[in-house]
Amino acid sequence: MLRFLADESCDFAVVRALREDGYDVLAVSEIMRRSDDRELILSADDEGRVLLTEDKDFGWWVYVSSENSPGVILIRFPGNLRSTLAQSVRNVVRDQGTKLLGMFVVVQPGMTRIGRTRS
Repeated sequence: MLRFLADESCDFAVVRALREDGYDVLAVSEIMRRSDDRELILSADDEGRVLLTEDKDFGWWVYVSSENSPGVILIRFPGNLRSTLAQSVRNVVRDQGTKLLGMFVVVQPGMTRIGRTRS
């Protein structure tokens, strides 16, 4: 089963929803303050966890710096549509499952884009 690491920017509704579905979700906000992006991407890779984030900087870490990653789900939801955010992520995880491993996924209202993180 997939495991996740949710950084501080990830809406906690996503953490709760995935936990309700039985997933192992480690929420950074529950264990530390002020995490470092590079340390998070390395930790996610070491632990085989897909990173859940709303921080666009992780695209740079994955594509430009070529850090290894078991996968990233970047959540891009405007304030007026946040009520659908957790269910949208839940749907992507349910529909894609382990196909998310090694992928960079952008989840937006009504649209999901999936690309490889590794060559």
